[in-house]
Order: sequence, then C-alpha cells, then structure tokens
Amino acid sequence: MPYNIVLIEPEIPNNTGNIGRISLGTASHLHLVKPFGFELSDSRLKRAGLDYWKHIECTIYESVEDFFKQHSTKKMAFLSSNATKNYLEIPFEDDLFLIFGKESVGLSSEILKNHPTQLYKIPLYSEHIRSLNLANAVSIVVYEGLRNLK
Repeated sequence: MPYNIVLIEPEIPNNTGNIGRISLGTASHLHLVKPFGFELSDSRLKRAGLDYWKHIECTIYESVEDFFKQHSTKKMAFLSSNATKNYLEIPFEDDLFLIFGKESVGLSSEILKNHPTQLYKIPLYSEHIRSLNLANAVSIVVYEGLRNLK
C-alpha cells in the first residue's frame, strides 16, 4: 500500500468524503482521528464518497493519543502552513504516514512541537490566501508521493 492518509479531527464531511475517494483511488489507507465535526452517517460524507465507502480501507481512532500510541514507530510527514520545508522535500516511501490537521486550525501546537523536523508545507504564492482546501492539499501531496515511488 503506497501511503497512509491521516486526518486528525476532520470537521467537514464533504472533504472527508472526497479524501476517502482519493485514498481508494491511490490504494492508500485512510486513518480518521476523532473527534469529528460530523457523524460518519452524514449524507454529505456519503455523497462526496459516492458508493466507494465499502471499498475504502479506513481505520478510526478515538483520539490523537490513541493514533500515536498505535503508530509510534512509523515514518510520518506532517503537513502544516507553519512549516518551513516544502512538501517536495518529503522523503516519500511506501507506507509513509501523511498527517493532515483539521480544516479550521490545522495541526495542534503540541503535534507541531513534538515533530519539528517532520513538518512540510504546500507553498502559496499569493498573500490573499491562508490555506488550500484539505481535500486538494491531500491530493497534491499524495500524487506527488506516488510520482516519487514510480
């Protein structure tokens, strides 16, 4: 399996549904870390993911602590607008965990503090935008990673 896409406390069901489709289309494993800003039964989540949910490899965690406890030895890259390194510098390899924060505030300051050498950002070239849509950011990083694996 190429990658592990991790959404920490996702808030918008449509984004999570679209990212589910991305994970299936790239043969990646989707990891969803609670709390969510929606119910998994939300019709917007299902609509964005179409009828693909039954095929998506997805693991749900009760908390950030639970996720990190289970995967403490795994290689990870954390995506944040607070990073200084470009996402093109990620050492892409099979089974890498790509960690994304929630739509409103990104990754917590604790996560950023605990992983300072593993932080990467997607550069923005206009001062009129703070961030990209989460599903778009996941797409950019995962497909660049797949390009690197080929």
